[in-house]
Amino acid sequence: MKNLQTIKHSAQKGFTLIELMIVVAIIGILAALAIPAYQDYTIKSRVGEGASLTGAFKTAVEIYWSENGTLSGIEEANLGGASLGLTSVAGEYVSDISFGTGPILVVQLRTGTNKLGGLASASEGADGGCFVYSPTRPNNTGGNLRWEVEADDGSCDAVPAKYRPKT
Repeated sequence: MKNLQTIKHSAQKGFTLIELMIVVAIIGILAALAIPAYQDYTIKSRVGEGASLTGAFKTAVEIYWSENGTLSGIEEANLGGASLGLTSVAGEYVSDISFGTGPILVVQLRTGTNKLGGLASASEGADGGCFVYSPTRPNNTGGNLRWEVEADDGSCDAVPAKYRPKT
């Protein structure tokens, strides 16, 4: 009787091939769903660097707005000049942030390599593209500017909407 119990306990020591195949299939399905979502996430975070680097430019425009009550003449005010230190702003994935006409802020992403020469593009779908921040004036006098993200100003390839920062 003792031998029969010993045989029953020692027979189940591993997983069957079917069980292992089911686990591998489940892991494959999860990976197929997670990899594209992760790639979109990394592209969004790289494009988001441009949003964070525009802070000084936005502040300069908002100060001009609060002091003058208008945005006309802002190009002549030279807000991007050396007096504010905003002449050249770049990051690992952003090649340039500059004032456009209107005024708008144009964020240009790098193509292919980062500023250190390594491979660190903004990734396909956003590589070398740009997006634009444009200020919207409040309806009444005395209010804060509202910044809206737009595709581009016509001077470069637009970053697809799913990767652009939210307003």
